[in-house]
Amino acid sequence: MADKQEDGIKLHLDDSGLALGLPHPTHGQDQVHEVPYRPVVFRDDDLPTALERSAAWLRQAQRWLGEPLDVLAIHLDYDDREGAPYYEVKLLCNEEDLAGAPIAARSHANDVARS
Repeated sequence: MADKQEDGIKLHLDDSGLALGLPHPTHGQDQVHEVPYRPVVFRDDDLPTALERSAAWLRQAQRWLGEPLDVLAIHLDYDDREGAPYYEVKLLCNEEDLAGAPIAARSHANDVARS
């Protein structure tokens, strides 16, 4: 766990640079990748299922963030290797959103307003 301070705003990050409170994808085949653009990946043999999981995670992450999550692109790919899930849905997300910067900025603004 690491704390990072930029412009008076303190971010509470895990070892991979993600906010400690960020919801993580719950399915074992889904994950948040490294930077840049923090691809959040959802894999499944059934495309509607992968899309539904990505939409559910996006709604949960936006509730946590308190504003729309900045998704820069959506990438659909496939993997035809034996044993691998066929579809891969990637949401390329703003890394500052996934680090919780908007939450920290609101908290900092509230602290400044109170003092």
